[in-house]
Amino acid sequence: MGLDADLAARDLLGRMNRRHLDDHPGDGKLAARIASYELAARMQLSIPRIGDLSTEPAHILKLYGADDPSDPIKAAFARNCIMARRLIESGVRFVQLFNGAYASGGELNWDGHSKLREQYDRHAAILDQPAAGLIRDLRQRGLLEDTLVVWCTEFGRMPMFQKGAQGRDHNPDGFTCWMTGAGVKPGVSHGVTDELGQRAVQDVHPLYDFNATILHLLGLDHEALTFEHNGVRRRLTNVEGDVIDAILSHPPGAAVTASATAG
Repeated sequence: MGLDADLAARDLLGRMNRRHLDDHPGDGKLAARIASYELAARMQLSIPRIGDLSTEPAHILKLYGADDPSDPIKAAFARNCIMARRLIESGVRFVQLFNGAYASGGELNWDGHSKLREQYDRHAAILDQPAAGLIRDLRQRGLLEDTLVVWCTEFGRMPMFQKGAQGRDHNPDGFTCWMTGAGVKPGVSHGVTDELGQRAVQDVHPLYDFNATILHLLGLDHEALTFEHNGVRRRLTNVEGDVIDAILSHPPGAAVTASATAG
């Protein structure tokens, strides 16, 4: 089927769907399903263009490290970062980037335990330039003003070696996540761990606070946003969660239009 025929079919389906929706006024689930399928159709038509990185100039490839012949794993991650920027430029609301075992073909693992120096030195060489290039590129195009970049992890690493854990075990009591972009105050370090780096001791925040802050920056009230689970209305932040005002650069109520998350 050619492009013209595909567009004609989409137009016919759109008219049929609108007629069906007119016959069922107020049916939110039907309207949502129609919108979902229409979004999928638009993505099918736009993704091939967005995914064609041959239109990127040489200086952008160099900025991200996508032209690095000495490190194909880094170059592949860099291309993913460029793709993230192109998706955001095209109006995609949420973009997620991964870097780790899958990106390296199983060669590397962030969960190093007893091989932190060996694993992380290699990871850093892959991660650093492409990630920095993405943020610089978003800024120079004016996209960082309404794009929230969230860099997070599920836990930290214990500061001491533990024989039973075959190295440094997972640590949920003190670790770092960071954000930049729309609504986030630049140059702020919030929270302090003890001298060993094991436990948060100042400005301590559970993950519920972190999630509440992200939702706030997206223009969503975490106390009002609920979903039904086992017959009970639940919140994404459970029954806890406070917005971390100290890291915000704008008053409540402002919203961002896209989120690029990388981990």
